[in-house]
Amino acid sequence: MNLATYKRIVQSQFDASLDMLEACIASCPARAWKGKVAKYEFWHVAYHTLYCTDLYTATTQDAWSPHPTFHPGGASDVEDEYPSRLMTKKELLAYLAHVRTKVRSSLRRETAATMRKPAGFPWLAFRREELPIYNLRHVQHHTGQLSAFLRRHKVNVRWVKAGAV
Repeated sequence: MNLATYKRIVQSQFDASLDMLEACIASCPARAWKGKVAKYEFWHVAYHTLYCTDLYTATTQDAWSPHPTFHPGGASDVEDEYPSRLMTKKELLAYLAHVRTKVRSSLRRETAATMRKPAGFPWLAFRREELPIYNLRHVQHHTGQLSAFLRRHKVNVRWVKAGAV
């Protein structure tokens, strides 16, 4: 498979995953926003998912920095387990739009040479070509948790087959 085809496929599936995450965030009723999804509240799982997706769009761990709008507590919002404050639905949807743009940019900048380099994160022992798939699996893992939680609250979130590339 050539690089352009790989990028198109990954981007399509990433868009679909982010569409599903967006639907979960947008569909969450106010009464469930602070409901427990495993050990974290709904909003916190969504925030964590977006933060990690954002992080893995960087070329290395050191190349990423917290965005003041989405990490008002700075680095401690992500280094400590809990953000400095509760994030609203509007804020998380804005963060998702920001992350979607970063995912697209990060895929566009990759070349055959950069894809053969290490992932750029010391805890990930694989090459950059695997990083978007890893990142995508993380989004889907948490989106699955959020959508299952919403179903228990009688909110259905549709499955998205592919994104518009």
